[in-house]
Amino acid sequence: MNAVEPRLSDLVALDTLIAGSLAPRVTAIDLEGEYPESFLRAAGRLGAFAGVVAPEFGGSGKGLSDTIAQMARIGETCLSTAFTHWCQTACARYIQLSDNAAAKAEFLPSLASGSQLGGTGLSNTFKSCCEIERFLLTAKRVDGGYEINGTLPWVSNLGNDHIFVTGCPVDGDGRLLFFIVQCNQPGFKLVDGAHFTALEGTRTLACQFRNVRIDDSRVLAHPEQSAEYLTRIQPGMILAQLGMGLGLIRDCIRLIDSAGKTHQHINSFENDQAEELRIALADAEEKTFRLASRLDSGPQADALPALLTDVLRLRLAGGELTLRAANAAMLHQGARGYLRTATAQRRLREAYFVAIVTPSLKHLRREIARRQNNS
Repeated sequence: MNAVEPRLSDLVALDTLIAGSLAPRVTAIDLEGEYPESFLRAAGRLGAFAGVVAPEFGGSGKGLSDTIAQMARIGETCLSTAFTHWCQTACARYIQLSDNAAAKAEFLPSLASGSQLGGTGLSNTFKSCCEIERFLLTAKRVDGGYEINGTLPWVSNLGNDHIFVTGCPVDGDGRLLFFIVQCNQPGFKLVDGAHFTALEGTRTLACQFRNVRIDDSRVLAHPEQSAEYLTRIQPGMILAQLGMGLGLIRDCIRLIDSAGKTHQHINSFENDQAEELRIALADAEEKTFRLASRLDSGPQADALPALLTDVLRLRLAGGELTLRAANAAMLHQGARGYLRTATAQRRLREAYFVAIVTPSLKHLRREIARRQNNS
């Protein structure tokens, strides 16, 4: 554990909850698409979502370092659940970093406690800003708010009583609008369509907007605020994803060690060994928690672009290490890891999600190259 990672004693209650309530359900979550709602709400009561929320709004204010540590702990057992933790805390952090005091007071206490669950629908927004795909939502200014139309194909950690944050351009303006959506509001519809090879338990649904009204009280950034707001939220949103990868890598090393108890005589010929991965993991953890501490310290706005570049590079390296570790675990486990309910093959499928979730590894490489060419 790195010196800037939260103390192990702070995670004991979460570990107990994971062992008793999450570990027995992992196969059902993975193969049957069971949504771990009861675990999420219990984790919220323990403060697992509270780090990104200020104390005046019911949080602990411990910051991204605490959030990543909790997410990694969950990810050691189940990446689907770690991803829903990321969605929940990303949603809360978007609201926390806005200038909308009313939205903070209304939503942050319940998001921090887990009594309100939330998702993040900014994948299309981020990719469209980078000209990877087109915007799928549009907003029109109306009296006292905006009207939203369009469809987002995949948004995660959703339900009829959930909320999420998304963003889209405003007609006649071109700049972005960021806002909170309530899944039970008029004109909005959740549609269950795609089914995935992993992460089926994350309640990833399509979102249809048909003249959905967003009052100004639910706007996190109006067009004139959106560029600065995006710069503010993006580094932490991307860095926090490393919590998923770190947890998965730790478990892959455990799988390699387990296989070595009986098969090290042959596994010693594999390219990637546990000790090499342990060294790479320690380096990734040290860099992750150091960057998290920098973000928690509240850097000035002019420092955020350079900090984002550091985050992009680390997120890329972390995603590549996750794939490497999961591949090694699968090969070390051999045939026993190839069974339908085996942990190794599940961890390999989950690792691909770390590589393709926005920003994907190819997205990261493209953005890093763009920044290098412009420097």
